[in-house]
Amino acid sequence: MQEIKGYLRRIELLGNAMGVLNWDLEVNVPPGGVKGRAEVLGYLSGEMYKLITAPEAGEYIAWLEQQNLTDPVHKGMLREMKKSYERLVKIPADRFVAFSRLTSEAQAVWAESRRRNDYEMFKPYLKQIMDFEKEFVGYLGYKQNKYDTLLDQYEPDMTTAVLDKVFGDLRDKLVELLTGLREQGKAPNNDFLKGHYPADKQKALNREVLKLMGFDFNRGRVDISAHPFTTSFFNGDVRITNRYDEEYFLSSFFSAMHEGGHALYEQDISDELYGTGLATGVSMGIHESQSRFYENMIGRSKGFWEYFFPTVVKEFPNLSGARPEDMYKAVNTVEPSLIRTEADELTYAMHIIIRYEMEKAFINDEITVDEAPEVWNEKYEKYLGIRPKDYSSGILQDTHWSGGMVGYFPSYALGNLYAAQFLNTMKKDMDVEELLREGNLEPIHQWLKDKVHKHGAVYTPSELVEMVTGEPLNPQYFVDYLAAKLRTVYNID
Repeated sequence: MQEIKGYLRRIELLGNAMGVLNWDLEVNVPPGGVKGRAEVLGYLSGEMYKLITAPEAGEYIAWLEQQNLTDPVHKGMLREMKKSYERLVKIPADRFVAFSRLTSEAQAVWAESRRRNDYEMFKPYLKQIMDFEKEFVGYLGYKQNKYDTLLDQYEPDMTTAVLDKVFGDLRDKLVELLTGLREQGKAPNNDFLKGHYPADKQKALNREVLKLMGFDFNRGRVDISAHPFTTSFFNGDVRITNRYDEEYFLSSFFSAMHEGGHALYEQDISDELYGTGLATGVSMGIHESQSRFYENMIGRSKGFWEYFFPTVVKEFPNLSGARPEDMYKAVNTVEPSLIRTEADELTYAMHIIIRYEMEKAFINDEITVDEAPEVWNEKYEKYLGIRPKDYSSGILQDTHWSGGMVGYFPSYALGNLYAAQFLNTMKKDMDVEELLREGNLEPIHQWLKDKVHKHGAVYTPSELVEMVTGEPLNPQYFVDYLAAKLRTVYNID
């Protein structure tokens, strides 16, 4: 077993080296260095391919399968090793390396395309990426829908058939809720938020909320990038990035809380899991449950703003005429918007459904990159009643496709559902709202650490959800949570 752990540790160490170079690519590398960095990452991805598909990997898997494994960690090791090996061994090494080089380069091109509002600049890269994804599905195979193969990379065992039903039901319930708000509710007045919010003040405020959440700055840092993200090299080095809009401080504030939720998950992973291949989040849906939990269920709660609003006023005195209640209502206003990361909790699901439908259509050859911007705009008009005015607020707004992360977006919506179910269970163990009013987030953090974070990828998402909540995923908890909150915000009896 020690020999296998040594092998898995080598994979972790190489992954850490690639992670540092990827982080640096998005944060520091000048435009002239992008191609060179892409070549380095391409080379290292080739070395990673060799490690994961090495003959001894197959031998280790065969040996583990012959053992009567009872330890959950050992069972998890086998599960994850087998999945990685069986996936990569089907993909030719040269195609794997070429894809890595392409996505390393494409991320910088995307950032510049978004800045310039120039879709034509990014379009050839998007086409190559989608072509690669379809090629990989050809190597890997699929049962019912080609998209299932990509989805499984981010949310194991999830299928298009399941998501179609979950998202369909969710969409119908949220539309019903939205209609009720419009017909019966009184929308909050958010004019008090208009103002100028210097980036340095935003950074100071975000640091305060991250400290309150429990983010350890001795084992983490915050930098600037074109799109906020979190990356972890091990639990002692977890890095967040953010961006700043000086007309709207809540954009960076909620991004800080969102990325902070990801970061806590990574900082809390048990030391004992290093060298097992399990020292990471179990799935992107569970990972997003932690980011969405802090961003929304903490950051958009009434108790949180009763405690934290004076800290905001200290940085931004122009808000001194408002009350915590005003802030609570403002951050929960339901209003269709173009930017996913700035969307309210209710309409956010629509942003994800749009991307889910776009990705399925790409992979199943139902749309082309030439048609994509108009299809995107039409879906926004259909689902949200608004139309992007340009590419940057439309199809170019997200970094995911440039990084080859096709199949990731559903994780955000699943994260909301998991988070609501976790919150429902947590409330049986503590008075969450009272703790927030007191500014005492430590018991909340400790509960999540014990129940979710420390386990890394030992259990599958479905196993973990049942272990924590006592039942399988149930989307109704999210609908009930949202309906109860929005009734108070919109003064509906």
